[in-house]
Amino acid sequence: MTIRLLLVDDDPMVRAGLTFMLGGADDLEIVGEGADGREVPELVARHAPDVVLMDIRMPHVDGLTATERLRAQPGAPEVVVLTTFHADEQVLRALRAGAAGFLLKDTPPAEIVAAVRRVVAGDPVLSPAVTRQLMTHVAVEQDRSDRPRRATAAGRLAELADREREVAVAVGHGRSNAEIAAELYMSVPTVKAHVSRILAKLGLNNRVQIALLVHDAGLVDEEEND
Repeated sequence: MTIRLLLVDDDPMVRAGLTFMLGGADDLEIVGEGADGREVPELVARHAPDVVLMDIRMPHVDGLTATERLRAQPGAPEVVVLTTFHADEQVLRALRAGAAGFLLKDTPPAEIVAAVRRVVAGDPVLSPAVTRQLMTHVAVEQDRSDRPRRATAAGRLAELADREREVAVAVGHGRSNAEIAAELYMSVPTVKAHVSRILAKLGLNNRVQIALLVHDAGLVDEEEND
């Protein structure tokens, strides 16, 4: 299967560089380019990409707003945000909006190709270590007395069965499927099945959003204080 890519970045040199770097992958095809987030709806409708590589900072409609609008639509392509920053508030906003992850603009070409393939396979472009770093940032948000968000998150997680909740908390700790399987004494396919059910029940896009919701609810804090 050929993976269809849409590039959205206001810097033509960045777009040219990405086109050059990704052009050598047999299973990737760059089907379109855009220079601003306001072009995204029309470009997606015209080119039907599987993945959008989206810059954050653009002059009229930024990549975060474009991601939120796009991911709110049914059948939307996956979005990977491009950034020069590592785990700041803007990246968190993109992940909450449903982006499958983020890449630094100086990421080596082979890693960008691998990341795109992972996104299409349903895996977020975030390692457990990066997930934990993001969760530390979320903890700082919680210290700013965001009680309504915590109550809302806890109410949503209450919809889960006990075993699903255990898996969700483990995801919140940034653990991989294999680590969760070993910790909870279940097989990796069973863990994957639980994650899929959690996503369906809570209307989430990927496991990073599960982790964010768990941290919003304060469940990781509770475990660490026990």
